[in-house]
Amino acid sequence: MGCCNSASSAAAQSSKREWKPLEDRSCTDLPWLLIFLLFCIGMGFICGFSVATGAAARLVSGYDSYGNICGQKNAELESIPNSGMDHTHRKYVFFLDPCNLDLINRKIKSEALCVAACPRQELKTLSDVQKFAETNGSALCHYQLKPSEYTSAKASSLCPKLPVPASAPIPFFHRCAPVNISCYAKFAEALITFVSDNSVLHRLISGVMASKEIILGLCLLSLVLSMILMVIIRYISRVLVWIVTILVILGSLGGTGVLWWLYAKQRKSPKESIIPEQLQIAEDNLRALLIYAISATVFTVILFLIMLFMRKRIALTIALFHVAGKVFIHLPLLVFQPFWTFFALVLFWAYWIMTLLFLGTTGSAVKNDRGFVEFKVSGPLQYMWWYHVVGLIWISEFILACQQMTVAGAVVTYYFTRDKRNLPFTPILASVNRLVRYHLGTVAKGSFIITLVKIPRMILMYIHSQLKGKENACARCVLKSCICCLWCLEKCLNYLNQNAYTATAINSTNFCTSAKDAFVILVENALRVAAINTVGDFMLFLGKVLIVCSTGLAGIMLLNYQQDYTVWVLPLIIVCLFAFLVAHCFLSIYEMVVDVLFLCFAIDTKYNDGSPGREFYMDKVLMEFVENSRKAMKEAGKGGAADARELKPMMKKR
Repeated sequence: MGCCNSASSAAAQSSKREWKPLEDRSCTDLPWLLIFLLFCIGMGFICGFSVATGAAARLVSGYDSYGNICGQKNAELESIPNSGMDHTHRKYVFFLDPCNLDLINRKIKSEALCVAACPRQELKTLSDVQKFAETNGSALCHYQLKPSEYTSAKASSLCPKLPVPASAPIPFFHRCAPVNISCYAKFAEALITFVSDNSVLHRLISGVMASKEIILGLCLLSLVLSMILMVIIRYISRVLVWIVTILVILGSLGGTGVLWWLYAKQRKSPKESIIPEQLQIAEDNLRALLIYAISATVFTVILFLIMLFMRKRIALTIALFHVAGKVFIHLPLLVFQPFWTFFALVLFWAYWIMTLLFLGTTGSAVKNDRGFVEFKVSGPLQYMWWYHVVGLIWISEFILACQQMTVAGAVVTYYFTRDKRNLPFTPILASVNRLVRYHLGTVAKGSFIITLVKIPRMILMYIHSQLKGKENACARCVLKSCICCLWCLEKCLNYLNQNAYTATAINSTNFCTSAKDAFVILVENALRVAAINTVGDFMLFLGKVLIVCSTGLAGIMLLNYQQDYTVWVLPLIIVCLFAFLVAHCFLSIYEMVVDVLFLCFAIDTKYNDGSPGREFYMDKVLMEFVENSRKAMKEAGKGGAADARELKPMMKKR
């Protein structure tokens, strides 16, 4: 009996023992870290192999259609005519017909030669080509022709297509590229099939080229606005929701009003003063303005309807944003987290693209059906492309997952530090240190799971694009359904992974255990998760819309000097897309902080009940937010008994 009492007393004392997060630190998912490191070594082998087989020299210096690398003395290739030439003084690759593009194989279907200099001015006749060769010492015709023979009868098939466009060497890659955009416009015409009038496309491209300074300035404006909004979030989080709501209303109304005003002004302008050649352009301008105005009106109406539906929940989001604002006040380096992630992604993508270009010029010389040389890899090494593509997806997801784990670790440290004065000097760097020392394997495993879902979806998308117009309706429906299901699965796994990283940062458990714990908590708080994600994500979406509308409105004002309103479309699309991407990068950090705070709160209420020895870690404002949301849902009559049971704190009596 005494033993039983003793055991009961020990159990009671054990149940009252305080749960302490952030204390147990151990390496998680170490085998996956080793697998990831081996995979990265394989990526390095691909790059090293392509460089060792001469691909680097062929890529940077370029080579002609006979396998000779420009700018150096070459060895003769077996059964390849015109190979083994000395091109020491011919450092640039020149294409006889640079605008003859093969869109399917993404190549220039033209003979390439090594030349001493690129023609900086247009050459209209063979006499001009001959004069250029004699003056600059750069022969633009076939090697077997001497400059004195350029005007002979046989030179027409061995010299460049006339007129020879003015060209300039591409920096670092020694290729002569046409400086006139007409060649690229033809390429775009082949890609953009929905434009029936080629003159419209030429005007669009010309509008982008003429407005490049404005586009750059507006992109910088969107970056500044995003950073200003992040700073505002830190200090006026209580009124931010109402400010964003009012500004979005004013911005959408203002943009719509300006477009309708421009349409009315253009419609009232007298057509008699327009010359006949410009009449079609004026009609295109009027039609374009009408489309812009109608689209803006539809967007504004839909936005108002959504805000009308969400109006009762806007006030409930203020407290949650206030707590997240405190996090940014204590952790100011969180604002710059997207920069480091973007910088890491750019470095990796630059390495990946460079290696991809190396792979395109690696291998052994093979003569194609036209008698020109191509470099191809045979045997098992030809599948390096697939390995390289998988590496692009996995390592990109790994970098993004490292950002999620870093943010989660910093916010978890903030949440579970009772005295904020005891926070590390730089919680972000402390979180990075814990990530590198303990949790790289967890991040590698989580990113690999996303890769397993993303690759089949990309394959199905590629099959769908290749079979477009050839498959029957049933096959098309099945393909689209599979792509949609995989996309939904990817989004769900992304959200679960983010919460799993938070659980790992708290308890230092492996990925599977953390994912299971996070999933259980999310299911137990399904309504709470839905409310927070719905309202919080919508308000952050309004912030993105605010930045896009502000940038777009500034673009309309700056582009108003161009009376050809049709050319607005490409500059405005480019600017608005960039503004949305920038706003998404910054505000996604805020969204991530809100999600991490909620999971910390849920775990806090699960293991603590406020009694002595098991005090809460949470901020009082966060608890008030949950209590107020529960009361508001009950008063609105949207809850019911099931909702009331679900909304109660997850306190377990132990």
